[in-house]
Amino acid sequence: MMRVLVACEFSGRVRQAFRNAGHDAWSCDLFEDSEDGSPFHVRADAVEMAYLQQWDLMIAHPPCTHLAVSGARHFNEKRRDGRQQAALDFVRSLMDAPVERIAVENPVSIISTAIRRPDQIIQPWQFGHGETKATCLWLKGLPKLTPTKIVEGRSAAIHRMPQTADRWKKRSRTYAGIAQAMADQWGKL
Repeated sequence: MMRVLVACEFSGRVRQAFRNAGHDAWSCDLFEDSEDGSPFHVRADAVEMAYLQQWDLMIAHPPCTHLAVSGARHFNEKRRDGRQQAALDFVRSLMDAPVERIAVENPVSIISTAIRRPDQIIQPWQFGHGETKATCLWLKGLPKLTPTKIVEGRSAAIHRMPQTADRWKKRSRTYAGIAQAMADQWGKL
């Protein structure tokens, strides 16, 4: 059994996949509650959680708002006012946490040029979901994920979501098949 921290996760999908596999998994985020109302979700700063407690594995989902290339048209403004640098500093803090095994997840972003290239880029259609959403993984002490169920019907559903107040939340949820692959493959290390 491993102690697993799922940082910056409000949905609980990755945390629950690890708990279902028998691990002591916790999620943390600055949001009041997780979507599933779990008692294994802590409202806390992810960096503090990573540095102040002992973890065997951390999977971090730092906010992509100021990093993702999908918002590149706003990069100049975000560089000038410091939002992008603050976001990169946060990512570096997560990557440098004193945890033996770390996965940092983000869409295609400036992390690749400002910090380093990702170790792997995965798609939901490799894990049983007929959709596209390039997801980069920066890994420390972990192997690349092996696809579990390649499917057809590769739609860009995430990209086509209508503009709503909670669109960012819907877009940031980890696909269940990817969460399960993380628990199955990394939970056995």
